[in-house]
Amino acid sequence: MLKNWQLIFCFSIFIFCLLISPCPVYSAEITGPEVKILNNEIYVTTGLDLNEQQVQDLKNGISKEITFYIDLFRIWRMWPDEFVLGKTISKTLKSDPVKKEHVATSFDGMTMIERRFKDFDSLLKWSLNINELKLTNIKELEPADYFIKITVESRLRRLPPVISYLFFFLPEKEFKKSKDSHNFKVEPVQ
Repeated sequence: MLKNWQLIFCFSIFIFCLLISPCPVYSAEITGPEVKILNNEIYVTTGLDLNEQQVQDLKNGISKEITFYIDLFRIWRMWPDEFVLGKTISKTLKSDPVKKEHVATSFDGMTMIERRFKDFDSLLKWSLNINELKLTNIKELEPADYFIKITVESRLRRLPPVISYLFFFLPEKEFKKSKDSHNFKVEPVQ
């Protein structure tokens, strides 16, 4: 017969094993990025696919703030890659399951666009895809090899700085993903 302390010890070991055992977690995935150079302009197309739990949270009325960082890097052989320029696009998705109304805002640092949707799929299509974003003119770049790095993060909450220092164990981000494009060469422009 096991004693009380032995039962507690066995139960603690069981709980510990459950907590450290790996479980499959499917997170959001970045689609693309696709880079196109047309008329001396660099265009980037990318997107984000949310997992089922994130989509269900959004349908249930939990708003999401998703930020896209589109960065251009120059490749150096012997040195770390050089950051050249970047654009940031913040998108906020809100869904009201009672009114069956969905609202998305997009802010690129200069322009804020707010759109309302009756269909949830059209909200996701508009807000999670960036189609042919004009990044820069290749005349402004030196001839070299470059690549685009897409970083997407979703914020859970925005805590004041003092509170975030005190409660450092509370996560502020739901996820953060990065993906690089293929390398492309910028030739001298005549």
